[in-house]
Amino acid sequence: MKNESLLTIDNLSFSYDGEIEQVRGVSMELHGGRMVGVIGPNGAGKSTLLKAAAGILNVSSGRIEIRGRNLSTMPRREVAVELGYMPQHVNIVSGYSVEQVVAMGRYCHLKGFGFSSAHDREVIEQAMAEAEVLEFRGRDIAQLSGGEQQRVLLGSVLAQEPNILLLDEPTTGLDLHHQGSFFALLARQSQAGKAVMVVTHDLNLAAKYCDELVLMHKGEKIASGVPGEVITAEHISQAYNEDIIISKHPETGRPLVFV
Repeated sequence: MKNESLLTIDNLSFSYDGEIEQVRGVSMELHGGRMVGVIGPNGAGKSTLLKAAAGILNVSSGRIEIRGRNLSTMPRREVAVELGYMPQHVNIVSGYSVEQVVAMGRYCHLKGFGFSSAHDREVIEQAMAEAEVLEFRGRDIAQLSGGEQQRVLLGSVLAQEPNILLLDEPTTGLDLHHQGSFFALLARQSQAGKAVMVVTHDLNLAAKYCDELVLMHKGEKIASGVPGEVITAEHISQAYNEDIIISKHPETGRPLVFV
């Protein structure tokens, strides 16, 4: 699955109710074994792009394909087997334990009367371990902190075992340790052959962990490539209208951004 084109976004445009387009003419491909970070200021169209790629929004024009199949014609259950989406904001409902929430990610794989198999339970256990929420398994998700809830939701997405992971600002509310471990986990998922696309405001985390970056500005893709090609003074100043200093990470040599 590594290097295989898993998700194709072709000339995608989207607007809400005919208003100004939030995304204009964006094209890109997600390959197995690659992690792509989508960066840019507020209002750049990052989250809209991710929702469209997940099939949540009906695009104004363009095409989205999963392994060559038009996403808009695929049954949602088949999409869920291939693609896992983690939104930026989720309304948390009390009455469900952490383990139950993570187990919901297995729904698209269940057969017959919907009973989970031994394999399903193994996957759920592994997903909780990877998301670092095993210690909370019996607790009501509504009783957890915002950062802990984020990790539970990640566990639910991992339990889907999708080939494509789309995550919108997944480290919001996490402390420094869990921000780093979260991105390291996503990097491991891509190294295992999955295609990962993550929207983030943290340029330094994106530069450290992502194989490729896409820089959005006013609904358009203005730069893409490896972190060193995208995070330049010219590109970042154009998108953020800020004077910045770019250095190099002492271990990786990748860009470090300072305002």
